[in-house]
Amino acid sequence: MLSLIGYRGTGKSTAGMRLARRLHWNWLDSDTELEQAAGRSIKEIFAADGEREFRRLEREVLKKLLGNSQLVLSTGGGCVLDADTRHDLQQAGHVVWLKASVETIASRILFDRSTESRRPKLTSVGGIEEIRSLVAQREPLYRACASITIDTEGLTLREVVDRIVSCLPSQQSGETQP
Repeated sequence: MLSLIGYRGTGKSTAGMRLARRLHWNWLDSDTELEQAAGRSIKEIFAADGEREFRRLEREVLKKLLGNSQLVLSTGGGCVLDADTRHDLQQAGHVVWLKASVETIASRILFDRSTESRRPKLTSVGGIEEIRSLVAQREPLYRACASITIDTEGLTLREVVDRIVSCLPSQQSGETQP
């Protein structure tokens, strides 16, 4: 089991899919699994029930997914806010924190067509100021939870995946190391 954590727009889903293919493992996105279980988008859950209910649903979905073997799990950016979830992620296997600059995150989010329809604003300010504020709040949690940290700044998708694989013990990755 390998979980990818980090702020929205750091490449968790894109890298997760590619990493799973490389390792010959399964891949799941916890946000997609949550939306399917709830029958609504994250934005709709936030609007109707608030962040507290969303976090409860997120925790429930993650508990079901963690512990699967040979799974790359791309998590929601805020899953680390829950101490029990951080503990469960660490117990399940390697936790990879993908990070990038606030400016890069903002740029990636701007070009992600699904962001506006699926993701709510998390503060009253939105935009780059929201990103800056939430990244600063969450960084210590990401750092404490991660067993591997990859700065994706300026890296290609292949380079991100290569760096993750190079940090894994060869017997877990299923690949022979050079």
